[in-house]
Amino acid sequence: MMIEKVESFIQRYKELETEMASPEVSADSSRMEKLGREYNHIGKSLPVFRTYLDTVKAISDSHELLKLESDADMIELAQEELKEKEAALPALEQEVKMLLVPRDPKDLKNAVVEIRAGTGGTEAGIFAADLYRMYTHFIENSGWSIEVLSSSAGDVGAIKEIIFLVKGSNAYGTLKYESGVHRVQRVPQTETQGRIHTSAASVAVFPEADEFEVDINPNDLRIDLYCSSGPGGQSVNTTYSAVRIVHVPTGVVVTCQDEKSQIKNKAKALKVLQQRLYEKKITEIEAVESAARKSMVGSGDRSAKIRTYNFPQNRVTDHRINLTLYSLDAVINGTLNELIDALAIADLEEKVSSSGVE
Repeated sequence: MMIEKVESFIQRYKELETEMASPEVSADSSRMEKLGREYNHIGKSLPVFRTYLDTVKAISDSHELLKLESDADMIELAQEELKEKEAALPALEQEVKMLLVPRDPKDLKNAVVEIRAGTGGTEAGIFAADLYRMYTHFIENSGWSIEVLSSSAGDVGAIKEIIFLVKGSNAYGTLKYESGVHRVQRVPQTETQGRIHTSAASVAVFPEADEFEVDINPNDLRIDLYCSSGPGGQSVNTTYSAVRIVHVPTGVVVTCQDEKSQIKNKAKALKVLQQRLYEKKITEIEAVESAARKSMVGSGDRSAKIRTYNFPQNRVTDHRINLTLYSLDAVINGTLNELIDALAIADLEEKVSSSGVE
């Protein structure tokens, strides 16, 4: 069964190559991007798949040779090769199983990340800003790009809420494990007596909605224009550049005043609205899926406390997999790889055990 699945992936890779070369797909940038993500994803697995198939074939050939061969030297060589290949096979099989586990096609998409200050007053907003900087560094180190869609600032560098788009290969598949409540324990900047406070911020990560996945009827929208507020120079409180859009059927409301241009704010607000409606659909699906999942890893539960950042001990603990690292200084500066890799492996191992791949 595993050999058949490997061969089907290789066949799919060839089909994608042919499809992407067709004039119809070449003229459709959205379709080309979607197929390209799948093509690149399978392409990364091909070396392992081919090594596995070569190893299985070499073992089979050695068995056949031993049945037919009478020359002692040839038999000895065949036995040595057989021993070597059979020793390598179990590790290869495990690696192939990992690659064969059905992946969520959403994993290959860009990601939309939302950070909101939670309990803890101003300190929660400062922590939300710290999380945003942490993800910014991680995104830059990953070679991805970032675009802020909406933001709301607080006092002394705090962030009430920020929504940003992360563009990059497998961005959602990597960042999705960050969804949940993040808790911080430290002495706040506003604390005068040196007491440690506990605050929180929530992070939600969703796959970017493709245009064809969310159909918005313009007749369902109510668009209000108003003067922007906050720092920004002469345009603030003088021009109707800020935009509020209400999606009447669902009651979803989005606003944008980040840009001085009304047109740009409207475009960003529509983008956020499209994402909000997609998130609503995804959340409903994930609620059903997570009910059947034993593990919290990748379950879609965004109300659960997932991680604690303890500054006095330079400690970060991920509660889903009971992983503690004493390198908070590096983590808060964007070195998230060890945490995310451990979460991805735990999620994958759970999926392998329930996938029936043999």
